[in-house]
Amino acid sequence: MPSGEYLRYVALGDSQTEGLGDGDDTVGLRGFADRLAEHLSAVNPELRYANLAVRGRVAGQIRAEQLEPALALRPDLATVVAGVNDLLRPRFNAAEVAGHLEEMFAALTAAGAHVVTLTFPDMGQIAPLARPIRSRVFDLNIRIRAAAARHGVAVAETARHAVSTDPRLWTADRLHASPLGHERIAAALAQAIYLPGSGDAWTLPLPPQAVPVGWQAAAAELRWAAAFLAPWLGRRLRGQSSGDGRTAKRPQLLPLSATPVSPADTG
Repeated sequence: MPSGEYLRYVALGDSQTEGLGDGDDTVGLRGFADRLAEHLSAVNPELRYANLAVRGRVAGQIRAEQLEPALALRPDLATVVAGVNDLLRPRFNAAEVAGHLEEMFAALTAAGAHVVTLTFPDMGQIAPLARPIRSRVFDLNIRIRAAAARHGVAVAETARHAVSTDPRLWTADRLHASPLGHERIAAALAQAIYLPGSGDAWTLPLPPQAVPVGWQAAAAELRWAAAFLAPWLGRRLRGQSSGDGRTAKRPQLLPLSATPVSPADTG
């Protein structure tokens, strides 16, 4: 819709779309999808918004669990962001992940929705211990762009801007965006769909800051590995997921001001 007057926005995805890193399960999660809905509502107060995302889900699970409910809501705008959890798995298949994304792109656009997605920043720049999977990120981004082009899906190119790897856009776990990061992602998506009032300010760098070097940097990596990487690996070895027992935080199309499902109701 050139005017940006979307009426029914549905978000599909994992923890980033759910909003981890922007609020918590006590006060509630906000996240880039909520923030994008706020931008949309400023253009059209009649907007209805649903968020089907669940943390921990890989692309195949998102397609299997969220696509049909999304189609049933008949969105005119949908965001589809998936693949980070796949990137972190030992057995990663870029073609398979991109295939799940493309199936969602195809189904949603065929149903009349305008779909927008994004590319992923270089995780090796965010967490040095993640450098071995950099090639996976680059490969998946190429495939996302190609699949999006085949189905007329808009792409927010967060991967192509250095600010996307600024530590201030990420929480301490380096996997989830901070409130500022979610704000930038929402702005990138708004620009990708040419929403009135959007622009490229989200690409601008933040003011310079001192960064740890030498032994301080090494110590920071060890603290991160102990606090976040080790527990994550432990869950993988036990076959557990952070999303076990959880359902979508906002499964119905509601006005933005309406109270979504409470965390207690999502398990």
